[in-house]
Amino acid sequence: MPDLSVEAIGQLSPSELVQLVEQLDPADAALQDVDIDAIARQIDPAKLKGDEFVRLIAGMQRLSGAAVDVTKMGPQTFARLISGAAKDQLEKVLLHQDLRDLILGEIFRRMQTHLRVDKAANVNAVVHWRFSGGADEDGYDRYETVISKGTCVVTKEKTSDARVTITMPPQDFLKLVTSNASAPVLFMTGKLKVRGDLAFAAGLLSLFDLPKP
Repeated sequence: MPDLSVEAIGQLSPSELVQLVEQLDPADAALQDVDIDAIARQIDPAKLKGDEFVRLIAGMQRLSGAAVDVTKMGPQTFARLISGAAKDQLEKVLLHQDLRDLILGEIFRRMQTHLRVDKAANVNAVVHWRFSGGADEDGYDRYETVISKGTCVVTKEKTSDARVTITMPPQDFLKLVTSNASAPVLFMTGKLKVRGDLAFAAGLLSLFDLPKP
């Protein structure tokens, strides 16, 4: 088992860090003691070259089903990891359906905990999200968020008619929820499309405490 202390990780070059993640054995029980947030804070996507960002996320995806719990990565750390990635890095990652599912699934899981109860206490709304380039027959990945009485429930299945349906490329969504893109700008440039209650859609993100990188 390699040394996975924060000090040891900090001594590695970006390429060495990627190689380390790829070499870890998901079955190793010692991984349960790894501070995934501390390690992720050492990662600067800007210093990763070629396919190293894809390899890094793929390595995390491989480990996430075993001893390493990606959900323990702090919101600011997760936001910084995504927002620090260049457009081409995100696009390459999102070409892999399993990696898309990992990243989008983690974001929507976190939406349930980042709902601002003070603002959403009297809100009852169903939001359908559609992301282009997905696995469904019509080329989309879909999520549903049901906001009701201060709670947010996320599913990948349609359970109710939507108050608003939002369609956009997933890479723009990632930038939006990590506070690195503007919803009005995305809307005006045609990257974000809204069907339904436009006034509600305009204030939707204010219902969530979005982490700042």
